[in-house]
Amino acid sequence: MSLLTSLASGTSGLASASTELAVIGDNIANSNTVGFKAERAAFEDALAQTVIGGAGQIGLGSRLQAVQKLITQGALSNTGVSTDLALQGGGFFEVRGTTGDGRNGTYVTRAGQFTVDRTGFLVNLDGLRVQGYGADAAGNVTSAVGDLQVGNASSAPQPTTTISLKANLQSDAVIPAAWDPTQPAATSNFSTSVTIYDSLGKADQAQVYFRRSGAGTWEWHAVTDGSAVAGGTAGVPSEIAGGTLTFDSNGLLTAQTQASSFNPLNATAPQALAFNFGTPTGAGGSGLDGITQFASASATTFVGQDGFAPGELTSVQIDKKGTVMGIFTNGQSRALGQVGVARVAAPDQLERVGGNLYALTPSSGDAVMGAAGDGGRAYISAGTLEQSNVDIAEQFVRMIAAQRAFEANSKTITTSDQLLSELIQMKR
Repeated sequence: MSLLTSLASGTSGLASASTELAVIGDNIANSNTVGFKAERAAFEDALAQTVIGGAGQIGLGSRLQAVQKLITQGALSNTGVSTDLALQGGGFFEVRGTTGDGRNGTYVTRAGQFTVDRTGFLVNLDGLRVQGYGADAAGNVTSAVGDLQVGNASSAPQPTTTISLKANLQSDAVIPAAWDPTQPAATSNFSTSVTIYDSLGKADQAQVYFRRSGAGTWEWHAVTDGSAVAGGTAGVPSEIAGGTLTFDSNGLLTAQTQASSFNPLNATAPQALAFNFGTPTGAGGSGLDGITQFASASATTFVGQDGFAPGELTSVQIDKKGTVMGIFTNGQSRALGQVGVARVAAPDQLERVGGNLYALTPSSGDAVMGAAGDGGRAYISAGTLEQSNVDIAEQFVRMIAAQRAFEANSKTITTSDQLLSELIQMKR
């Protein structure tokens, strides 16, 4: 009967409008949820019967066809927190652990509010561990995917092996008395200091003395306190390296010799030291890139060495490829790992499980991990978060339309009810 059909159609319309309002309400409620993706209710018509041929059909209203996820980019907002991450493009972060409702597994998310827990793992705010690629002690990122541990790292000391000096030695300096390691200042023309690290990371100060020995020829002697060397005496200078420098009439370095005998205290073996004074012309160099001998006063322009003390992790920095760089107290840095980005073939088919997480489904396909920027994956923006992609203005427009649809379907039901009442009265 058509009146009953109209009642059924009105009822289905009420249900559809209610579902639409529920989806809109959920979107609005999550308009400030980091990484949230808006949803849209899709409806289809419900065919009831054919009354007169193919063209004479009466529908039974509407019904929910699907609730679609709108996987579009949300706006990025700066937070300044180095472990806050946002994806600029397609893909998801992958996390593993137990959700708030006790479900244990691997999930994907666009919410990059991460932090480092007390055990050094990069986790989301619910403690699920971010998945990525680890790194070895030398900072080489591995290819195995797993829980990303970036905290509690340390930097091992590195002994000094090379010392580089750039300086000018005054060409007409007075030749002093013969070199005496017990009176280095009185038997040299110029000196400069350098820090030397042993294999345990202990820093010792060495003084490099330069003594003019003749026209275009100089001696050099590297001296440290005896307390720094095996068998030495505190307060007594100990020579740990020395050699000669030769210059041509233009003040260019033409040749050099050197030898070292540094045996640090508590070390298991002598420590070889190489002094880089530039490349002599006799070795195919310019003779200008290190030590020179010009008429100007002796002066040092650069002192450097390649050793450093042990260091503790102070902070991390994450680049657009997801590489996590550890910054240590000794001024060193190295890769601690790399945040992975998962690609999902049909992201709109993922299942929401709460906590800003999505679970994979047979319809969504598997999550394929890779490096950010590879294979169409998004780049990572550190210090930012992706905001919800909900458009409030659009939701209000849809809400008004759903409200009117609800009112109209209510009118269909009340009108049909009145007509049915009249039919009943006619029978009486």
